[in-house]
Amino acid sequence: MSSLETVYLGRYTWNHANEIAGELEDAGIAWSYKQPGIFSTVWEFGAVRLFVDKSRLEEAQAISDRIAPDGTARKRGR
Repeated sequence: MSSLETVYLGRYTWNHANEIAGELEDAGIAWSYKQPGIFSTVWEFGAVRLFVDKSRLEEAQAISDRIAPDGTARKRGR
């Protein structure tokens, strides 16, 4: 049995997260999300965090960058 390891892709608005999720599904990339809870909405500002299959991260980043180039909370690598 193989296990799936996921990594953080970024924080997005609901609209961007939905569009990215659709593209990830079309590309066959496994993904999941975490929405802010009732209290964390205050500091998360309603952002949805997306996680993707670690082995497909580069492809997922390309999809994300095309749909929401400014969608992440901060630039990758900083």
